[in-house]
Amino acid sequence: MRFIGNSIYLYQYFVRTSPKVYFYFLYHIYYDIIFCSLNKMDTRSENHKSSNEKKPQPKKKLILYVLLIGIAIASPFLIYWILQLSLNTNSPMVVVVSGSMEPTLSKGDLLFLYGKEPVDIKNGTAEDKNGDIIVFDAVGLWPSAPNEPIVHRVIDKRIVGDTWEFRTKGDANTSPDPVWISEERILGVVCGMIPFIGWIKILFTESGLLIPLIVIVLFVLIISLIWDFMKEETQKKESQLHKSDEKKEKLL
Repeated sequence: MRFIGNSIYLYQYFVRTSPKVYFYFLYHIYYDIIFCSLNKMDTRSENHKSSNEKKPQPKKKLILYVLLIGIAIASPFLIYWILQLSLNTNSPMVVVVSGSMEPTLSKGDLLFLYGKEPVDIKNGTAEDKNGDIIVFDAVGLWPSAPNEPIVHRVIDKRIVGDTWEFRTKGDANTSPDPVWISEERILGVVCGMIPFIGWIKILFTESGLLIPLIVIVLFVLIISLIWDFMKEETQKKESQLHKSDEKKEKLL
């Protein structure tokens, strides 16, 4: 049990300190599973042809393609779920949607968050800008509060009863946020980021093209799958006809 606990601790430490490496590692795992499986399948098919063995049944190949496409679709959700467990937060990734934290963070940056006990969240000052950067839900806290999570720095903290509250401010803002932020509102503490990659999400979300794009990609994948299946069936029939013609010519 001690070994398992230490392993989990080291795993979470690695994710929190090196989120880019962790995300890159997960990406390549799924890349290898999906695309290397397809390459192996094609290689085996070529070997069967060269050794005059029976070709793999198109139906089995179709099922395999469907499974691989299903894995490709489910992979982002699985990766997100793994990040939730690893980083101890329901929102392990967010995108910066404003310039309130410039120059530390820019609009379009993809941030990685991890859950941190409120008592351990680092306090700081507006002048030194040395407090933790947190992400919190401000919906309904003040009239102009945005619907998107806010990414601001902690400049003060206090405990009221049993609840921690935090004073926050954007590095580029001239004044702190209007209200103190309760610990229940905090989604996580920033532990890493990938610059500007979040612009993809911002552009597609603001333009309303995200859902249509997903539908188009899935449609193209399905059409490609059906086309490959029909092409194999046609080639199989042509090959059988060709062999039949060759046998007839030999008999004549």
